[in-house]
Amino acid sequence: MSIEQRLAELGITLPEPAAPVAAYVPAVEAGGLLYISGQVSQRDGQRITGRLGENMDVDAGRDAAQSCGIMLLAQMKAALGSLDRVARVVKLGVFVNSTADFTDQPKVADGCSVLMADVFGDAGKHARSAVGVPTLPLGVAVEVDAIVTVKS
Repeated sequence: MSIEQRLAELGITLPEPAAPVAAYVPAVEAGGLLYISGQVSQRDGQRITGRLGENMDVDAGRDAAQSCGIMLLAQMKAALGSLDRVARVVKLGVFVNSTADFTDQPKVADGCSVLMADVFGDAGKHARSAVGVPTLPLGVAVEVDAIVTVKS
């Protein structure tokens, strides 16, 4: 089954890839790897803002992280032409806008991690970091970047 068929089976429609908000490119392919710039939490063109431990709970954070994953998929498809060129999701870097006493960043990050495994199967299982930060660009709740290996 192709990745496009898998997305349809999961009921996922990819949005248009988000344009950069500053002086960078969305993705760079080099040495068999695709490096994808951080994608911020958003759904239907609206940013998902908030701070975990202040005005967002873990479930809302997990949903925000999943939205980042959907945009990562859109960026992969735009950069590679087809998601079938993704050989493996190598690493995700997850940044969670959270209070100093919030410690469930890994649970929030699972919103993106589970999505990658659902879409790519074993090739979607990856290394990861999940870090709490006091603020994120544009007030978003979550930002995720990724490294994937690419089939030639």
